[in-house]
Amino acid sequence: MATALRHAAPLLSIRAPIIAGLGAAGLFALLAAGIAIFGDGQIETPSARGDVTLAAAPIAETYGSEETSNPIEFYEPVDEGEASLTGVPEGFRDQARAQPDETGSQPDETGQTANLAATSNSPRANPNALPHVSSRGLTEPGPGGPLPIIAQDGRRVSREYARPFHGDPNTPMIGLVVGGMGMSPRVTEAAINELPPEVALSFAPYAANLQDWVDRARAAGHEVLIEAPMEPFDYPNNDPGPHTLLADGPSAENERRLAWVLSRTSGYFGVSNYLGARFSTSSPAMTQLLQSLERRGVAFLHDGGGRRSMIENVGRETDVTFAISDRILDENPNPDAIDERLFALEALAIQNGSALGSGFAYPATVDQIIAWAEGLELRGYQLAPPSAIMARRRLENRLEAEAAAAENHDTHASTDHRWASDPSEGSDDDYGGGDDYGH
Repeated sequence: MATALRHAAPLLSIRAPIIAGLGAAGLFALLAAGIAIFGDGQIETPSARGDVTLAAAPIAETYGSEETSNPIEFYEPVDEGEASLTGVPEGFRDQARAQPDETGSQPDETGQTANLAATSNSPRANPNALPHVSSRGLTEPGPGGPLPIIAQDGRRVSREYARPFHGDPNTPMIGLVVGGMGMSPRVTEAAINELPPEVALSFAPYAANLQDWVDRARAAGHEVLIEAPMEPFDYPNNDPGPHTLLADGPSAENERRLAWVLSRTSGYFGVSNYLGARFSTSSPAMTQLLQSLERRGVAFLHDGGGRRSMIENVGRETDVTFAISDRILDENPNPDAIDERLFALEALAIQNGSALGSGFAYPATVDQIIAWAEGLELRGYQLAPPSAIMARRRLENRLEAEAAAAENHDTHASTDHRWASDPSEGSDDDYGGGDDYGH
């Protein structure tokens, strides 16, 4: 027994420190766990305190803003230099769209709807659109606004603002112009949006927002004229307005009234008449009018009422670019009567190579032209802008005049040769010659 204890003593002396160390470690572990679980009231977690005011989270403003006069714009106009992608709405920088308001309505009409309409009518939105009006070098200051002039490089509004045409010269051409635009917004809207772009639109100078209408018409592809009110036979009972050109009016006053008409807007290639049956009978009045238009590089288109011969003679004498309508479509504004006039233009186009018709801003006129034009190409005709027909007729008149002058020259040359030659040599006119002379 003693021997066993003696041998175990060294082992016990070694294990004692180990056991003591393990016990101490266990005690510290229990203490740390207790602090972690229950904490120590005498020890505080480090912290920083102060007065902090939390700002309200920003709320995106859509509709219902107090500044209703300046609504949020969700798009910006496309600049001229920016690219346009097919299928992407013009004028939007991204695809974000405003949500309907609490009534379920779409974005208000005072801001966004109007801008969207303007974007859809922009030149880039319509492949038929005419270029934006630029008055560079084509205007001069006038008493009531800019007046058209011939530019130093020879440019004229009669060509610059006309619709280009690249049709087949061997296919009969028919041109149409519808006047009285701008006075009835509903009819004007329909004419701009629904008539073929080759149909010209003539605007009344008294129309409100005239430049806006002209810009919209050109953006839809229509070339434009401005109407000059002229004296009818029953004037003043039938009064075209305060700026009517008078057959017996003082030249200076008629010139002043014409300047007012020409300064009302820009972008027109020519002037058309409104009424004027009596005015067109006055050679001095018509001469002054057409001389003024030619001096400013403006074309003239007459609706066909009044004395055609007077207008034709004065037009050729003044060398102005002009044309006279072959038929007035709606003297009887009945749809069937309008159709008859349209088909009459087809017959004239076959006979003369071209035909020109004029109408007024009647709903029936617009509707019948739309229906008639749908099958025009299948019937063997082409719809052409009136400016193209005017240019064609001007060329035909010039060639006709040159041919007549050449014929007269040949006739005079032959006559002079006959009387200057020796009778004994004979001639080609069977007046005698050689052995037959004197019999």
